[in-house]
Amino acid sequence: MRHVLTRSLDRSATVFLIVVAAIGMLIPLSNLLLPAGSVFQVPTYLVALFGKYACYAILALAIDLIWGYCGILSLGHGAFFALGGYAMGMYLMRQIGSRGVYGNPVLPDFMVFLNYPKLPWYWNGFDMFWFAALMVVLVPGLLAFCFGWLAFRSRVTGVYLSIITQAMTYALLLGFFRNDFGFGGNNGLTDFKDILGFNVQADGTRAALFTLSCVALIIGFLICRAVVTSKLGKVLIAIRDAESRTRFLGYRVESYKLFVFTLSACMAGVAGALYVPQVGIINPSEFAPGNSIEAVIWVAVGGRGTLIGAALGAVVVNYAKTYFTSGPLAPYWLFMLGALFILVTLLLPRGIVGTFNTWWEPWKVQRITVSAASAAREDGVSEPDMAE
Repeated sequence: MRHVLTRSLDRSATVFLIVVAAIGMLIPLSNLLLPAGSVFQVPTYLVALFGKYACYAILALAIDLIWGYCGILSLGHGAFFALGGYAMGMYLMRQIGSRGVYGNPVLPDFMVFLNYPKLPWYWNGFDMFWFAALMVVLVPGLLAFCFGWLAFRSRVTGVYLSIITQAMTYALLLGFFRNDFGFGGNNGLTDFKDILGFNVQADGTRAALFTLSCVALIIGFLICRAVVTSKLGKVLIAIRDAESRTRFLGYRVESYKLFVFTLSACMAGVAGALYVPQVGIINPSEFAPGNSIEAVIWVAVGGRGTLIGAALGAVVVNYAKTYFTSGPLAPYWLFMLGALFILVTLLLPRGIVGTFNTWWEPWKVQRITVSAASAAREDGVSEPDMAE
């Protein structure tokens, strides 16, 4: 029996993985090995930008896993993304040490400025990378588990669940804005120096972070494919299409939804952790409900329930955002984003990849049928005449 991961890959998934792996290797090599000014040399700022796109693609995969395959529309997944980012940001702040503005070897600069007498207890351990990496997954996962256990056990579904997730991320936004919360208040965490002893601003570090983001995207995609192509995935689709009937058949719907929701939150946390060292800052604006809604738009544009489409939508929409917000159309970007979502909903309800698959599958079946008929004629086998 083939391994569950290889069994879950079709041709399109394999091509996607090959393309991501190739990009993850070629862009850093182009940045590090080719001389500056070369046509094929990718500047460092573009490496960081593409790394940010890869992190957004991981977040889009996490949302598509719960929305596209289980019908859970979360408008608060930006909270899990930001929590993973804060966990990594706390580690990076502890690495600054006495190189900060105030020269305190233990307290970050903002704590010295706010007259903190000592390091808060929840900052302990973040001077160790393994502990921070554990918190990147554990904190978003634990919040998602507690939230999901309460929500799914109470059978909160549909728009009500979406509103509650939005309220959750807004509550976290208000909390992290407070200076006495211990996370830098409105300014957040920034001025990072090192990660694992390497300068975060160095070209080699940025290239390594980009490659690591592509590896994480590949791993996240493989996990999602393994889930959705398994028996578990079939149950998730059944819950999405007919939750009450699935429950009537004896499945513990709440347990399935809780599992996939927690897994999705952990993936979002990893995306946030990779995002922070490449961007160089994490602040409460990442909790803004608008960010979570925008992430849902990525999935809708690319194609809900396709995984590949979710990642593609994240890259396409964010590239458009980067392009249009740097010119005369910058004040109108939000209107353009809203119009894009409306047009996709009306004209391409399956998204880019979903619409392509809808067109491709009948043509593929027809081609296979014609090829089979041609092969049969070459072998001297013909279909029986019904008139006989």
